[in-house]
Amino acid sequence: MKPGRNDRCPCGSGRKFKHCCGQAPAPAPSARPDPQISALVGLLQAGRLQEAEAQTSERLRAQPEEGMLWKILSVTLLRQGKDALAALREAAARLPHDSEAQTNLGAELRARGQWEEALASLRRSLTLQPQNADALFEAAEVQRTLGRPRDAAALYQWALQIEPRRVATHNNLGNVLLELGEPAAAVRCYRAALQLRPGDAVVLANLANALREAGQLEEALECTQRALALDPGLAMAHNNLGLLLTARGERAEAAASYREALRLRPLYPEALNNLGNVLREQGARREALAVYQQAVQLDPTRPDSHCNLGYALLDLRLVADSAESFRQALARQPQLLSAHLGLAAALRVQGLYEEAEGICQAALAVAPQSPAALSLQGELRADRGQFSEAQELFQRAIALDPAFVPAYGSIAAHRKMTREDSAWRSGAEGLAAKPLPLNEAIHLRYALGKYFDDVGEYEQAFARYRQANELSKRFGASYDRADLTQLVERIMSVCDARFLRAQRPGACDAQRPVFIIGMPRSGTSLTEQILASHPAVFGAGEVRFWDHAFTDVAQHAPEERDAALALLAGDYLAKLGAQAGASLRVTDKMPANFLYAGLIHAALPQARIIHMQRHPLDTCISVYFQNFFNVSPYANDLENLAHYYGQYLRIMAHWRALLPAASLLEVPYEGLVEDAEGWTRRMLEFIGLPWDVRCLDFHQTERVVITASKWQVRQKLHTASAGRWRHYEPYLGPLRQLLSAARADSAA
Repeated sequence: MKPGRNDRCPCGSGRKFKHCCGQAPAPAPSARPDPQISALVGLLQAGRLQEAEAQTSERLRAQPEEGMLWKILSVTLLRQGKDALAALREAAARLPHDSEAQTNLGAELRARGQWEEALASLRRSLTLQPQNADALFEAAEVQRTLGRPRDAAALYQWALQIEPRRVATHNNLGNVLLELGEPAAAVRCYRAALQLRPGDAVVLANLANALREAGQLEEALECTQRALALDPGLAMAHNNLGLLLTARGERAEAAASYREALRLRPLYPEALNNLGNVLREQGARREALAVYQQAVQLDPTRPDSHCNLGYALLDLRLVADSAESFRQALARQPQLLSAHLGLAAALRVQGLYEEAEGICQAALAVAPQSPAALSLQGELRADRGQFSEAQELFQRAIALDPAFVPAYGSIAAHRKMTREDSAWRSGAEGLAAKPLPLNEAIHLRYALGKYFDDVGEYEQAFARYRQANELSKRFGASYDRADLTQLVERIMSVCDARFLRAQRPGACDAQRPVFIIGMPRSGTSLTEQILASHPAVFGAGEVRFWDHAFTDVAQHAPEERDAALALLAGDYLAKLGAQAGASLRVTDKMPANFLYAGLIHAALPQARIIHMQRHPLDTCISVYFQNFFNVSPYANDLENLAHYYGQYLRIMAHWRALLPAASLLEVPYEGLVEDAEGWTRRMLEFIGLPWDVRCLDFHQTERVVITASKWQVRQKLHTASAGRWRHYEPYLGPLRQLLSAARADSAA
């Protein structure tokens, strides 16, 4: 329901207009006037309601079959705010040919939410009297509530032909036209209502809403301000002001307006959703999540609330919960484009690629020219290595909407940019100068950094990357150096020499899993792509498991840990088996598993672990230059990045000292790109597989890759990325300490 619906009496009493201020029709006299009936009607019209009720009730004891008495009683009860439903039913039943009695019953049933029964009564009324404007209005209200806006619009228009001066009908027709996506027609309705009642703050607020949707923002703001001057306590006007401020990029001010709307009207789902949206755009993801949850609890039937909640959960990488929220939205509104797109994105992150592509196709069926749907389809094509098709889709998205930010970033991410991309650069820089939502502002600056890096303008590139990282800090995710240090110490304490060298006769002997670990951007995706090109290997991507597994093992007493390890091994193998089919080996390239290499070995002693090593400065600048969507907050600050890398070196030294040589192979990224065949042979031998020449043609392997390296792993090996840090040497101060630390680590 659009905000500003006005079916209340203009007197301000808050009552339904039909039963207030004498607007409810008095019972018509019978064909042969009964003096006593006429006297009761006179009491009713004089406002002597208690007398009318008492005398009518007394008459009914003597004449319970008299329909007109039931009709008089029902109106007296309605005007006193009493329960009149029983009397209305009696009147309608005993006066089956009285259109007014049927209308009154239908109006009360509508007020009680008994929609279908209300509509049946109103249809009976209109059969008896097709020109009954009251019945037409009430029927329109019911049809609108039942989600039939076109039927409602036709009924409102019919009612206006009969009674053209009813403000509520003009207003509510405008609301329905807004629902139908016809803001210009809605504006005409609201203007007609204001001609009849110029000082109506609600209608002014509705007009402002329609003007905003029609793109007439200045007049919309003027109308909103007039509405607030007339009624400062009108929550809807504060909500509309927030929407206008959001459109101008004034998000902090918009949030304040939404909060004021909610102060005035706490149970206001539109304002809750709007506040959640602006909080998301400001980067306050957890606060947005709480607001959306409140909106869903307030009205679980609203698909937009479920959809918004889904995006907030997806932002926080609560992917399974996110997918469920999108499904809830689609169950309520199967054609909701944003829910289709959100569900497809969540399924993609879960690795359910076929299902994600199916949902994306459903989104395109709903809106074939949607830039968002085309861009998502482009990402799905890129995941499969179909980069030419992906680029065409991204270009189509921008052609449809030159301000569609995600497509700019996708174009830059999936190919090498050149100076011929001047139109792309101009468009991206123009958008970056505008007051964008935080995630879009970040996205564009990473994309511009990539452009300038590709064309060799390194000072410009680093400036854009630094802007992106500084903006990312506004999401509020913080990196706690002490917390990571303590975690590393805890891991090394639990996974000490005694724990790792313990004999476990019943330990799992599965050789299927192959773990590829290391810092992000150290070549883990490349290594998986090479190995997954072997017909006996399935590349599972990044499998989230071992961080929670360590928490589980650590909370057990030492004597209970062997049993816990056995359970973990079974759970992990089951998770791999769900997607790997009959493959002899399955790779898990979650880089951060370097923290848990010892735990992995204890649970799966026959599994093999490949540790990718890359020059520390090349690794760190590549991390700093990558939009990890603030899920790795250490990456947004060079000092934090240096600390994280130092803890990585520390724990890898621990594993190197304690793990059996047969379980850990360390592969230099630079060595792999220099001698791909030699290192690939060593890796295949290490995981117990024969040589296969297809591993050298890894860039032609058709498989889904959704990591940040999905374009790079489909290119032939080259050494251009080695020594890349030298282009940025003047800016890497906090990272310089890593050179000596890495040399010491290698020497050890």
